Amino acid sequence: MKFFLDTANVEAIKEINSLGVVDGVTTNPTIISKEGRDFEEVIKEICSIVDAPVSAEVTALKAEDMVEEARVIAKWADNVVVKIPMTSEGLKAVNILSQEGIKTNVTLIFTVSQGLMAMKAGATFISPFIGRLEDIGTDAYQLILELRHIIDLYGFETEIIAASIRNATHVEKVAGLGAHIATIPDALFDKMTKHPLTDAGIETFLKDWEAFKQ
Repeated sequence: MKFFLDTANVEAIKEINSLGVVDGVTTNPTIISKEGRDFEEVIKEICSIVDAPVSAEVTALKAEDMVEEARVIAKWADNVVVKIPMTSEGLKAVNILSQEGIKTNVTLIFTVSQGLMAMKAGATFISPFIGRLEDIGTDAYQLILELRHIIDLYGFETEIIAASIRNATHVEKVAGLGAHIATIPDALFDKMTKHPLTDAGIETFLKDWEAFKQ
């Protein structure tokens, strides 16, 4: 399973990428806006740090405008993936872009039918939102399971990016259900490396070693 880092903070990307666990980066307009920097500048810098897919989202709502915006974004770096919202207009754009060889990530997926439509339109990636579905009492894990079943059954090349990941349990569950990728906030990466028993074990080992040396 791949880990994509869900942030546009360049320093966080550099630090976590040094762990050797980052397989890509996802961003969205909200994440980009928090950095207070030029969109193109940030995406180009991220692409220079991570030699892997980097999702950059369009802000247009009409298909023709999405396509125009996507063509520009796709030229920023070879590893850019254009993020497109799951709408009828978005599907029109994905259909055109996929035929042009531009990779796409269809975002804001909440149902199996939405995921299937995006696959058929030619999406490179689809992003079902785990946390947001849990917020409304929907079984997000069943969605991952069914989407993966459809991909395997029909041979779609689309990969599932489990998004809106909020805790380590989310990551563990979607991994077990066959999501190809989890996109993880930078703060969660640090939490995933830790456990109180690990800290206690290290402390015990060091105390025993110091006692032995004496």
